[in-house]
Amino acid sequence: MKNLEALIIFARVAEMKSFTRAAESLGIQKGRASLVVSQLEQEVGATLLHRTTRNVQLTEDGRAFYARARDLLSEADELKSMFSHSGMVMRGRLRVDMPAVLAQSVVIPALPRLLEANPELELELSSTDRRVDLVLEGFDCVIRLGPIVDETLIARPLGKLRMINAASPDYLARVGTPQTIDDLITQGHRMVHYMRNFGSKPDGWEYPTNDGYQSLMLPGAIRVNSVPAYHDAALAGLGLIQGGYSALLPHIEQGRLVEVLPDLRPEPLNAAFVVAHRRNLSQRVRAFMHWTAEVLKPYFD
Repeated sequence: MKNLEALIIFARVAEMKSFTRAAESLGIQKGRASLVVSQLEQEVGATLLHRTTRNVQLTEDGRAFYARARDLLSEADELKSMFSHSGMVMRGRLRVDMPAVLAQSVVIPALPRLLEANPELELELSSTDRRVDLVLEGFDCVIRLGPIVDETLIARPLGKLRMINAASPDYLARVGTPQTIDDLITQGHRMVHYMRNFGSKPDGWEYPTNDGYQSLMLPGAIRVNSVPAYHDAALAGLGLIQGGYSALLPHIEQGRLVEVLPDLRPEPLNAAFVVAHRRNLSQRVRAFMHWTAEVLKPYFD
């Protein structure tokens, strides 16, 4: 291959599943994107993309080729800046995914300083509660909370995210402010149940003991499957919640929520910076990981 342009165009089409959207994001004509990918397929001797009237999907050969192409593009980008002494360690496109509330409450408010210091950085930020596929969806890295269940991924610990108990002032005025775990029962408290999958058993109210952490099953009027809805239910006075300190702090500072049982907080959540392969730890990704760790540090235990 004479240059990396074909790989860049192919990777963008594969990630966006559309020649039109990929061409628009790269500032080229759709026809050029289609021609370049067709020429690439002829050069490598394999069909890399399934094309339909609705979308574009990677073939089996395309998935293998895409994984290698992403590694090559990452290494080429790092090679370009290996002798740079300008301090601009983040340049080019960086595609990241993280939990929605973490993005909204902590990361996005800090981004203006990051982008001002790195004007050549093009950040694509996905914020969702689902577990994305790093390879198939073309993410350079993701931030995940909780256990890493996929052993094929490379996880770099960031810290333990502080968790707190909270409720709205209106709810506490109606039911009472608990001072002990027993008060949760005697005062008749209810909790909002967060469930990733409806139909599974709720986790209950977590609290520390001398032997670790235990769970107390409390009744609840509502079950939700997204963190924003979980927080909104507490703000509406529907019950107690246990959530990340970073996301709940703005509501507490504004008086919309009140922390309860501060000496009986739930177990902190492990936060990790995850990549699909060690080769994905380019200079740009490493720099973003360091920046993220600094931004989140005040919210870690």
